Amino acid sequence: MGTIYLYLKKNGKMKIILSKSKKVMLKRLIIILAIVHINLAFAMDGMPTMPNPAQIMNDSVADIIDPPNTAALNIMVNALSSLKELRKSGKATAENIKTLIKIKLLPSIAMDVSTELALKKHWGKLNNDQKVIFQRYISHSLMKDYAGILGSYEKLDSVSISVNPKVKRKDNKAIVKLIITLNNDPKPINITLKMIRSNQWRVYDVVFSGVSLVKNYAAQFNSHIKRKGIDSLVAKIVKKLK
Repeated sequence: MGTIYLYLKKNGKMKIILSKSKKVMLKRLIIILAIVHINLAFAMDGMPTMPNPAQIMNDSVADIIDPPNTAALNIMVNALSSLKELRKSGKATAENIKTLIKIKLLPSIAMDVSTELALKKHWGKLNNDQKVIFQRYISHSLMKDYAGILGSYEKLDSVSISVNPKVKRKDNKAIVKLIITLNNDPKPINITLKMIRSNQWRVYDVVFSGVSLVKNYAAQFNSHIKRKGIDSLVAKIVKKLK
């Protein structure tokens, strides 16, 4: 068998010296690996694309791997923990809180589902561009509302979040109730998250102090539509977004 010698040069670099037999073996190994790589590439090219694991999970498996109560808890913990850190570092400006909401909360909201529920029977009368306009409006409104709520908490010395174990389920939807205690306040905050699962659990409605955000938007939209029609509402929304 040939021998491999290693020694350290003066400049601190390692140099490897191979005997002649080792060089031949190394060349053969490189050729073999190249052939294996090429064959594997051809084999993979003919294979069907593997589906997303989330798409092949049945409901029972999904509930074990990704239960709605855990998803709801993670959403709130991530948002409030980040807010706590902003407060702690003295950087909880209105702009930074909006950025927090955009990064931590909005991706977890099923904006398409929320908007369709808020417009109900009128949703089908809108073209795709108009649907996007309403989604943008609700997104901006939620950011403004959440920024106001989160910004009102001046001190976040301690945050405790628990989940009511009784989660209501129906098909791919779930209703999760959270109990949030801030700064050891004896009166906890009760929030209900209505969630829907496609590839992951997302929130499509929030009920706070007995008020549903989706129903609130629906009442606003229906009131305007009854008085002035759907086209007038679209024009009003477009104006607000400018």
